[in-house]
Amino acid sequence: MRHNALLLTKKLIIFLAGLLALSMAVFCVSRMAPGDALISYYGERAEKMSPDERSAAEARLGLDRPLHVQYVRWLSGAARGDFGISFMYKTDVLSLIRSRLGNTLILGGSGFALIFFLAPLLGILCTRLEGRWPDRLICRLGAVSGCIPEFWLSLLLIALFSVTLRLLPGSGAYCVGKSGELADRLEHLVLPLTVVVLSHLWYYTYLVRSRLLGEVRQDYVLLAKSKGLTPRRILFRHCLRNIMPSYLSLMAISIPHILGGTYIVESVFSYPGLGTLSYESARYKDYNLLMLLCVLSGASVMLCSSLAQAVSRRIDPRMRDGTPVSGEARNDG
Repeated sequence: MRHNALLLTKKLIIFLAGLLALSMAVFCVSRMAPGDALISYYGERAEKMSPDERSAAEARLGLDRPLHVQYVRWLSGAARGDFGISFMYKTDVLSLIRSRLGNTLILGGSGFALIFFLAPLLGILCTRLEGRWPDRLICRLGAVSGCIPEFWLSLLLIALFSVTLRLLPGSGAYCVGKSGELADRLEHLVLPLTVVVLSHLWYYTYLVRSRLLGEVRQDYVLLAKSKGLTPRRILFRHCLRNIMPSYLSLMAISIPHILGGTYIVESVFSYPGLGTLSYESARYKDYNLLMLLCVLSGASVMLCSSLAQAVSRRIDPRMRDGTPVSGEARNDG
């Protein structure tokens, strides 16, 4: 019990230190980047301000103080749950993010679930049909789709299905006045979700396929075959089970990868989620909004990674014992 408490305390300290370092880096880089933050708040009026008016405006927003003083002021407010207001939207950044979070969770969560449900299925199919035409076809399609950038694929689908064929909407999360209609939301979700899935699915399918092919060539598979087990039973009951801990770790590692792709897709499709907010906050130097978005993104990545490690240790005793993973250790005959 004491060991677990110490381990949890150590992880908590590392987590908080990581967030602190991330916040300092984002704070410094965002304020040293070129651009005028007053334009975000005042619009075109900022360009017509006199020096005295500009000084008063900077003092009002707290931008007239030294950089370290601004950071300490932001950090003390964040510790109390006060992250400031958005310069662009003139509202509390926490409530603004809360209003957009659901859309990103729907898009990113659906894409994440589809990718990691379909990747093992396609990986198993390629493993069982190694060298045959379905395996070759999936590998070639994956090689092509995996090289297409998300923004280019998004524009291609918009031009084809929204502009040319007029079958699907090319922007937004719903039509005006139809935010509560499930059918309309699903219709707006088709194209961005397709881009998210196609941009990442084949990469993780290849990884599953590679790990499974490595497993089926292990000595314990030959031993299982000599005992009369069918190839299908060996693949599902032993090989797939052995790669699950590494697959869960892969899921954690993929969080920032898929999250970054989702943010790009949201920006292209004008999808009202955190990705669009991140793009706008970085472009228009909306400091408070950018800080909170970066901190939340970093926290989610670290939490998911820790959770995946805990789950892997739970389902794989070798990770708890520190036993090396080898073909002999996996020989469960």
